Formats: sequence, C-alpha cells, structure tokens
Amino acid sequence: MSGRPRCSVYIAASVDGFIARPDGGLDWLEVVQAEGEDYGYAAFMASVDALVMGRGTYDVVAGLETWPYAGKRCVVLTHRPPERPCADETFFTGPVAELAARLGAEGVGHVYVDGGDVIRQWLAAGLLDDLTISWIPTVLGAGIPLFGALLAETPLRLVESRSWPTGLVQARYALGATGR
Repeated sequence: MSGRPRCSVYIAASVDGFIARPDGGLDWLEVVQAEGEDYGYAAFMASVDALVMGRGTYDVVAGLETWPYAGKRCVVLTHRPPERPCADETFFTGPVAELAARLGAEGVGHVYVDGGDVIRQWLAAGLLDDLTISWIPTVLGAGIPLFGALLAETPLRLVESRSWPTGLVQARYALGATGR
C-alpha cells in the first residue's frame, strides 16, 4: 500500500462535548447501554487495521479486566511508555504525520484514532478523514473535552445520522468538502 491510511474517529461525547469525567471516568456512558446494542462499534472495529491512542486513553483501557483490542495493532502516542505493556502495543513519540505515513507504508489501510489529545493532534495535522460521534443524552458540566481549542476552523460534512430509543444520537462526518 502506498500513501496514508484512512484515519477515523469513533467516540462518544456528552451533549456538552466531554469524552470523560475530569478523573477519566466513563460511568456516565451506562445511561445508553442496551442489551445487544453496540451502536455500530463491532462493524467499525472490523474495518480497522490499527488503533492509535494517547497515553491517557491507554491507561484507562489498560485498567480494564481484559484487553479490548486483542488481534488489532495498537500504537500509543506517549513520551513515557509504561513499565509493563498490556499486549502487543507499541509506543511512539514524534509527529503524527510521520506515524500516519509509516503506517501507510507498512500496509495499514484504516486507522482508528482515539483519545481527546490525539484526536486534536490528528485533526490539526489534517490527517482525519471522518468522525463518528455518538452524542450521549447527558450534560457533564466538566471533564475531558473532545475538541477544546482548535488551531483552525474545521469544516465538516454530515454523511449520516441516526438516533436510538436510548437517546443516543450518532453522527458521521467527513472532513472538508472532499472527506472520505
């Protein structure tokens, strides 16, 4: 494969734009849990070759009972790798454009970009192709922001939207006029 892989975000956010409580807590997501419903997550994950996440996201995921990304390549952006990795993850320090190019050169076709700071870095570098945001019917009032202050205005094009009886509203956006 040549060129950059498709880079996608798939994330949940409160109506006021937070992806976690100030302490990283995600318990507020339980309000939309419904038996047998994953809101398209399994299909999305099946399309992904690799994940790129930040150290904060990694620390939350590493604390789970089981590693949720078994069988997927996982790259953690960090300046401080952990003493004991959880699985087969690798650690990267450097410009995100360099990582995207490297992943493309290695044959990765679709990358899942996760974590607030990492999403903002990839967005600022013009590396994101699409964003799927599941808006949770909750106002947190404070927490870790999905976007925060961006370097520049970023146009999005709505590709698809859907709602569920739980109150979750999911929107998929392409970036810019020519987003994938």
